[in-house]
Amino acid sequence: MLTPLDISDKEFGRALRGYNPDEVDEFLDQVIKDYERLYKENMQLKEQLQELGNRLQQYRNLEETLNKTLVTAQEAAEQVRKNAEKEAEMVYREAKIQGEKLIAEAKEEVKRLQEQKRELERQVKEFTARLRAQLMSQLQLLEEEHLAEGGEQGNLEE
Repeated sequence: MLTPLDISDKEFGRALRGYNPDEVDEFLDQVIKDYERLYKENMQLKEQLQELGNRLQQYRNLEETLNKTLVTAQEAAEQVRKNAEKEAEMVYREAKIQGEKLIAEAKEEVKRLQEQKRELERQVKEFTARLRAQLMSQLQLLEEEHLAEGGEQGNLEE
């Protein structure tokens, strides 16, 4: 491959009418061949550079898309977390209300059962008093009957 120094140092032999045309043509052919090769190589490198630039742009676009996707995913995750916290708070409040309702119902049931117990105790006392009065009445009748038959009062009480 020719270098700029080769070109500047090249000397052509003298012929009758100046430089030797064959040497000049041969040198120009070599320069043209090397120049074509360099030109093609330069074009290939430009194409590669363009392709690499396009790929770089694609990667930048992909990076931007990934960053946006990541931000969107983070925002979605944050929203899901907030929604879960709100739902948990709502479930907690509902459970608390339900618990308070159950406690109130249980207290009402306790009051009702206590009232029912007092009513039954009152009825037992009333029944006991009536039964006692009836038994006393019956006992008194038996004693009177026994006295009327001529028996002794003391025998019945024993």
